Amino acid sequence: MSAPLRIALAGLGTVGAGTLTLLRANAATIARRAGRPIDIVAVSARDKKKRRGLDLSGCTWHADPVAMAVLPGIDAVIELIGGSDGIAGRVVEAAIEHGKHVVTANKALLAHRGTELAKRAEAKGVSLGFEAAVAGGIPILKVLREGLAANRVTRIYGILNGTCNYILTRMRDERAEFADVLADAQRLGYAEADPTFDIDGIDTAHKLTLLAAVAFGGAVDLGAVHVEGIRHVSAQDIEYAGELGYTIKLLGVARPTERGLEQRVHPCMVPQTAPIAHVEGVFNAVVVEGDAVGRLMLEGRGAGAAPTASAVVSDLIDIAAGRGAPGFGVPAKALRTPKTAPMARHRGAYYIRLMVSDRPGVIADVAAALRDEQVSMEQMLQRGRAKAREAVPVVITTHETEEAAMRRAMARIGKLKTVLESPCLIRIENL
Repeated sequence: MSAPLRIALAGLGTVGAGTLTLLRANAATIARRAGRPIDIVAVSARDKKKRRGLDLSGCTWHADPVAMAVLPGIDAVIELIGGSDGIAGRVVEAAIEHGKHVVTANKALLAHRGTELAKRAEAKGVSLGFEAAVAGGIPILKVLREGLAANRVTRIYGILNGTCNYILTRMRDERAEFADVLADAQRLGYAEADPTFDIDGIDTAHKLTLLAAVAFGGAVDLGAVHVEGIRHVSAQDIEYAGELGYTIKLLGVARPTERGLEQRVHPCMVPQTAPIAHVEGVFNAVVVEGDAVGRLMLEGRGAGAAPTASAVVSDLIDIAAGRGAPGFGVPAKALRTPKTAPMARHRGAYYIRLMVSDRPGVIADVAAALRDEQVSMEQMLQRGRAKAREAVPVVITTHETEEAAMRRAMARIGKLKTVLESPCLIRIENL
């Protein structure tokens, strides 16, 4: 058997600890599949004294992860520090510059600098592996690069953030409001103390732009992603969705159109008959539609020590076995920023919820605003009469229309004196 692949590990948090544990627990299996052992010989983390429950014997400790990344005798560096700038970026840059392969789970860094780093790695003849950056243990990037290499991908979409999926699942099951479920999720450790990246769709956007780059062979273009989160989704909307035959999911969707590449993150009304509608709790799922293979769905844990470590180690095995392939599926020098499809030109159906005064003429005014923008109503739900000064909900679904027209109609409706709250708009996804 060949000499071991010698690894430096920067970051000993949940995923770092899981990676070290997995490499040792499955060492024989990994060595057989890689053709040689994979050994972590150097580690670096913020606090050396922190109790981690890990046996670090055989690993030298380094206070400076950048200095560690350039050590002679190191073949590859695992970067699990995180963050789109700062020390994580410097570790990756230094490793590549000194001819070390890099494996990272850092979707934020790659979403901002993925194309640049891929070009640097290619110029130095080293691999940049990032399977763990998207959907945890789901091997979606490998599927796109290898298993579906012969396909022209026509659409890719998925549930890419377990925190949001957990919150929306509990809101539906418990008929609870967003703020209450979020607070409980934070208490249980499913949501961060500052949940902004998760609930505002930023984390999903980071992952979607990487998926889109691999699926469609273009440069990473985070600025082209339309991003909305789930803060405005209410228990009432989830209940109405069920009545209408839908489930609400935060999806990342990318597809080529005649106007360019469409990349968008937002809550969606998903038909209850769609397989992805049944992906619950903290689980992730990705659906790929290819011209030859048809539709495939991969589901699994999108985070956690063991699932994410599984993805990290899969990249290490490829490196050890000499199977280094371009991270984005094509040579980095061939990556070009794709033309962006304007969100205003998106076409689809819509769900609208209005809280209105219970008086004659309200529906006529709303219908007139939709009519003037050529927006056709499909169905409407209206509850019984309210007490004085109370708002009543009116729910409307539309036929397919253009986003810009829908936005103009919503702006006009929102200015009606009889509309007492900001209208809620959720796109209906045809899956």
